[in-house]
Amino acid sequence: MLRRTLPALLLPLVLLAACGSDASATGDDKVAAAADCPSTKALDAVKLSGKEGEAPTLEFEKPFSVKKTACRLIEEGDGDALAKGSTAIFDFVFVNGRDGKEVSSSYDAGEPAEVVLDDQLLAGVRIGLEGVRAGSRVLVAITPDDGFGPQGDDPQSGMKATDTLLFFADVKDVRTPLARAKGTAVDPVEGQPAVTLAKDGAPTITVPKTAPPAELVAQPLIKGKGAEVKTGQTITVHYTGVLWDTGEVFDSSWESGSPASFPIGTGGVIPGWDKGLVGRTVGSQVLLVIPPADGYPNGSGSIPPGATLVFVVDILDAHS
Repeated sequence: MLRRTLPALLLPLVLLAACGSDASATGDDKVAAAADCPSTKALDAVKLSGKEGEAPTLEFEKPFSVKKTACRLIEEGDGDALAKGSTAIFDFVFVNGRDGKEVSSSYDAGEPAEVVLDDQLLAGVRIGLEGVRAGSRVLVAITPDDGFGPQGDDPQSGMKATDTLLFFADVKDVRTPLARAKGTAVDPVEGQPAVTLAKDGAPTITVPKTAPPAELVAQPLIKGKGAEVKTGQTITVHYTGVLWDTGEVFDSSWESGSPASFPIGTGGVIPGWDKGLVGRTVGSQVLLVIPPADGYPNGSGSIPPGATLVFVVDILDAHS
């Protein structure tokens, strides 16, 4: 389905860069922001200025480069620490170390970024954020190997494969979603698709050989004990979707290896999701059978026009 991500300019930077090297702690300079991200005296020379709530200006001698991805903890917060699988909500600025030009900024978009700390992130971003607490501000120098090196030059951003990337992050919040639905099992409804779960919680959906329902079905399979999902919140989910006619999987966050996060009830996803998930509770697993009018009436990608869709959705988190 839809995944809320960093602004479009950073898609090649953050979501499509799954390779890079991890840094190891070295030296006795300033404390690093995270256990696996060393500090470096080079970052101490970078000056930050600007008003709180606005994009900072980074001043440094150009060209700027480092041999290992390194971090400088500017301000330490007292919130939860980011770990693999956590969701980071943060404002950011990316600056090219070669010429000092801004590559991208969440301040331009008018809202913080929200990403899951996983292997889909640019390696240097993941290294720089892991272990950082909510309320912290951190500056990260990302080597080419942990940045654009594996991808090559990026004409859209102006970054070259050999450029060091400076990454400033102001971490607003840290969310740690459930790994899978957790709660009280609900008896299945006769005539609806059958769902079996793997050991890790990934669902297999078996569609009955009958005509699909004409109206939206939103049937709880597990009743979670968390907070109720409200319109306008951002939810984090695991899901699998199949076509009613063939039973073939057309999309699955379980297969991609990472949950998805997006606003709910605001038209950002198909109507069947907005209608079927608002009002559920965190920890719930919901079976959605979505008629064409509430899905993709004209088709989309591998989904043909007029298709009835079947989803199993685990609601892992919800927040405003």
